Amino acid sequence: MARNKYPEVTVEKILEVSQRLFIEKGYESTTIQDIVDQLDGLTKGAIYHHFKSKEEILDALGDKMFFENNPFQAVKRRTDLNALQKMREVIRVNQLDMDRTEISRQSVPILKNPRILAGMIDTDRRVISPLWLELLEEGQRDGSIHTEYAKEISELLPLLTNLWAAPSIFPASQEEMFCKFAFIKEMLERMGVPLLDDEIMQQVRNSLKKLALEE
Repeated sequence: MARNKYPEVTVEKILEVSQRLFIEKGYESTTIQDIVDQLDGLTKGAIYHHFKSKEEILDALGDKMFFENNPFQAVKRRTDLNALQKMREVIRVNQLDMDRTEISRQSVPILKNPRILAGMIDTDRRVISPLWLELLEEGQRDGSIHTEYAKEISELLPLLTNLWAAPSIFPASQEEMFCKFAFIKEMLERMGVPLLDDEIMQQVRNSLKKLALEE
């Protein structure tokens, strides 16, 4: 496999092997050498040509898994749902992607890295916020959402869920984490966007319990 001739193939292979190892062994227990050993003759130099660290691999893997199973794309053309229901379905589809949920869980500690954190904020701004905005504006048109602050909410949602709710950035107990989501729920309802229904809140509770058991 020629690294310089087919760089996209090399990157895909690195991410494919890393995903399997991170899920099987865990991010912390997987070394760069473990990844190299599964790469059919590629060297550490080939990995470091594309990724400066294991943290970068995990960060890129999270992006790759999102775009391969983009929950926004999955609900975009559904005519059986109004925009608010589509937004709730985005959350449910995201939660059902067990491999990506596991990778996201393992990504929490690397958010302490300022460069990784800055990159995530930039992705949220450029990619995730516009996707939320599209659904919020659709909801304004179909009457399922009643807010004058669609743009502001679209920018705030990723910040709240990806940063404020990240225990590596804002340390919190399981109950404190649930209270944060209860706060988000009430705040959005008061802003005319009742996004977090009882079913989603129960999913949040279950996810937090699962995380607590795995720690």
